Amino acid sequence: MARKRIIVSRKMLFAWCMLGGFILLFSPRSITSKFQFAFARVFHGPLSMGRNVPLSAKTKVLVQNDFSQKETQYQNYIANLEEELRQKNQAVQNLAGLRARLGGLEGAKLVPADIITASIEGLRCELTINRGSEDGLVKGLYVIGDNSVIGVITDLSQRTAGVRLLCDSSSTIQVNIPGLEINMLMQGGGANKAKIKLVPLKHKINVGDKVLLRKKPGYMDIAMIAGVVNQCKRDDKNPSLWDITVNPVCDITKLNSVAVVVMNPAK
Repeated sequence: MARKRIIVSRKMLFAWCMLGGFILLFSPRSITSKFQFAFARVFHGPLSMGRNVPLSAKTKVLVQNDFSQKETQYQNYIANLEEELRQKNQAVQNLAGLRARLGGLEGAKLVPADIITASIEGLRCELTINRGSEDGLVKGLYVIGDNSVIGVITDLSQRTAGVRLLCDSSSTIQVNIPGLEINMLMQGGGANKAKIKLVPLKHKINVGDKVLLRKKPGYMDIAMIAGVVNQCKRDDKNPSLWDITVNPVCDITKLNSVAVVVMNPAK
């Protein structure tokens, strides 16, 4: 005999669900807690899978982001190394060219340095460079810029040095003018200029004459240009002497790097 098929209407199913919901809503908490635990045990597998899917996706995204960040860091590190190598190669080429142009410095050590600060206003004219005693520098060494002598190291720390420019009011160096067999002293005058005094009128001085630093054993073994005569007139205080104004041949305001001459470097 065929089993009779039971047909449940939607209204009846809805009524049963509503009744079950009210029963659970007004049932004691101890009963509903057991029901919740039972539900969790029955459907533990599907619920665990649902939680693991977004967690694994999130972990994958985090790993990808971390890898991308490290890759960017490595690329930036390589770019920094390449730029540092390029700058060092450029410095080597500049020093090699300087040696070729200045005969007599073959045995000298030329220490390249970048300018940190520059001041040429008033009576004080000075630079601060990023080389110091750790690089073998000592006080009294000459500093070259644009193939000319621009100053002397007067202050020193481990990693920096102060350069007193030739135009500084406290600067005094021995110079000469080609064709004149006399020793002359050039005194800094501030405002990017220097003065040569006590030169008798019998010596012919012309505007545009080159002013050369005299050799100084142990510090500079060759004569090197330091300036050019900008003005030559009778000294107001002593009309039998010349009052000579000298301008540097190097424009400090456009200078970014220099070289320090170490004539007798330590082996």
